[in-house]
Amino acid sequence: MLAHPGYTATTLQTSAPTGMVKMLFGRVLIPLARSPDRGALPRLYAATDPSARGGEFIGPDGPARVALSPAAADVETGRRLRELSERLTDVRFPLRPVSD
Repeated sequence: MLAHPGYTATTLQTSAPTGMVKMLFGRVLIPLARSPDRGALPRLYAATDPSARGGEFIGPDGPARVALSPAAADVETGRRLRELSERLTDVRFPLRPVSD
């Protein structure tokens, strides 16, 4: 299951980026960001709602179920991302079946 917090006011906007990106997301756009409490709602919803199912995408507005884009649902793209992630992090991710 995927859960997206939306643009949330956390330290990610100021701890990782530099220069113009840091200024844009850390200062200029921060008034548009959700509070961390609201940003946590999609994950809490996904973890606690009994009707939530594997393979669903829980978006930040609501939170609510959102349709995946075709690119996000592409099996081959997912396989390549998994392999790249394992290679770059030296961590093996167990395969888990998507429940219906």
